[in-house]
Amino acid sequence: MKHPHGKTEIGARPAAGPIADARGGLRLVVDGTRGVTSLVEALHGQIQRFAPPLRRREGLPNDASADAAGDGLPPTRGITGLVYRSIQGGTRLVGDGLDGLLAPFDSALSGAAPSPRRDAMVAALNGVLGDHLLRSGNPLALPMQLRQAGRPLDPQALGATAPGHVLLLVHGLCMSDLGWRRNGHDHGETLAHALGAAPVYAFYNSGRHISQNGRALAEVLEQLVQQWPVPLQRLTIVGHSMGGLVARSAIAQAGAAGHHWPALLRQLVFLGTPHHGAPLERAGNWLHRVMDLSPYVAPFTRLSRLRSEGITDLRHGNLLEADWQHNSRFDHADRRTPVPLPEGVDCYAIAATVGGPDTPGSLLGDGLVMIDSALGRHRRAAMRLHLSDDHCWVGHGIHHLDLLSDPVVYRKMLGWLQT
Repeated sequence: MKHPHGKTEIGARPAAGPIADARGGLRLVVDGTRGVTSLVEALHGQIQRFAPPLRRREGLPNDASADAAGDGLPPTRGITGLVYRSIQGGTRLVGDGLDGLLAPFDSALSGAAPSPRRDAMVAALNGVLGDHLLRSGNPLALPMQLRQAGRPLDPQALGATAPGHVLLLVHGLCMSDLGWRRNGHDHGETLAHALGAAPVYAFYNSGRHISQNGRALAEVLEQLVQQWPVPLQRLTIVGHSMGGLVARSAIAQAGAAGHHWPALLRQLVFLGTPHHGAPLERAGNWLHRVMDLSPYVAPFTRLSRLRSEGITDLRHGNLLEADWQHNSRFDHADRRTPVPLPEGVDCYAIAATVGGPDTPGSLLGDGLVMIDSALGRHRRAAMRLHLSDDHCWVGHGIHHLDLLSDPVVYRKMLGWLQT
């Protein structure tokens, strides 16, 4: 991407500035008001109809619009329906009017440099609602971008002194590229310095499907290879949590697209990556299904359906479009296509437990990801990643986020990557 001021940035520049943020926030308020109105109307309608306490569901919708609507309950009618339609129409009219007033000032004030706090808040919002932000054209939706020091990466600015080795860091759900700095430590900076590499950070909308982010990452990495100021000799990737899944998806899709960058990939490290899903999302989906059994509770499943496509992909660890494209993303069955680790690449996995090695239940994991999932183990042989024992490590007394700053984790990665 060619920046207006002559810089060559990789990936689209996200909308930034006070007006863009105000417009994005306003659209979310309008969407939220309309959503609450729809929820109240659905509950009101069920009470009016004296529906039985339990109902039989014929199946779950499989398209985005049905997912957003949620429960398939009929709207209210007559005067009651007219009132709800008026509230919906009035809310939309006010929102469109305010958005139209702000739009002319957007480009004039878009040059303000985003702050780390703002980036963190927008990243968290994208993780939870990123698919909705994208579908609704909200300026808060993040595009895939490569960054350095919290700013868009401009390879040409590095000049001929740029190293021929790039260390790519891919963050997890609801995180930003600046989230790699934790407790005064940044794995990217310290590892890159020790390896003589240039640290590059992905910054993306973690609420999109993992397969969509994987394809976008594959494309910007192909741009990176073409625009790097010196011939790129080596690529190393470290993915934390969802970031490891996005990296695997990118590698698989890049191979299918005939990209050149996978040939430069030498090492791949997973930090607490839920290769086979996370239990919290599976538990949340079971709760969603139980709530859907009663017409009086079913309207509230609209709130459950608000969780993003990225979050629901974490139920089993979906990597490809085929894993979700023809099914409801709330289907509890594991329909993944097996994706093996890339050939010719040294792959490593780090898992953690919140307790000590002798603590009962320590095998449950780091608070978010189970050990077997983090190490690629599965009861089905086709789904196993077949990582060798010397390429796996389990840390104890380490929470999921502490993997980003734990000194023992850093030393383990450094030992692997220096080989």
